[in-house]
Amino acid sequence: MRDARSKIVNLEKLRAILLASRQANKIIVLSNGCFDTLHVGHIRYLQAAREEGDVLVTAVNTDSSVRSLKGANRPILDEQARAQLVAAIDAVDFVVVFSEPNVERLLKELRPHVHAKGTDYTSDTVPERATAARLGIRVAIVGDPKNHSTRALLDSIRKGTNA
Repeated sequence: MRDARSKIVNLEKLRAILLASRQANKIIVLSNGCFDTLHVGHIRYLQAAREEGDVLVTAVNTDSSVRSLKGANRPILDEQARAQLVAAIDAVDFVVVFSEPNVERLLKELRPHVHAKGTDYTSDTVPERATAARLGIRVAIVGDPKNHSTRALLDSIRKGTNA
């Protein structure tokens, strides 16, 4: 069994890994998210993303980008802890940490075959849809219905109820 930390790579190393994957005719999928306290919705999203191809790369937001997206009290877990938790999921092959508000730059640099987004998006609301279309990257909406969220989990913990 591979150590989860070995799945966390920088962009330069990831580009080399994906070049070899492409040469082996592997289908590369990019997923992304904050993953601030993992919940079942995250697991189902990542498992469904993996079903779209052979190699799943998951981009995890930096702490500063989570704060700008989710507010001053987030993240709950720091970026290295979140990256390691995501890397420990069997469906995930590699994790890269990114600081931008969306993954347009990663789509341009990594050129995955598929960009997987959760069911809280539609094909019309994916922030990177124009970039993906221009690069010939298929967008796949995957996972179970958005009945889970970190915000709801945190609210239930604060209230002392079951999520």
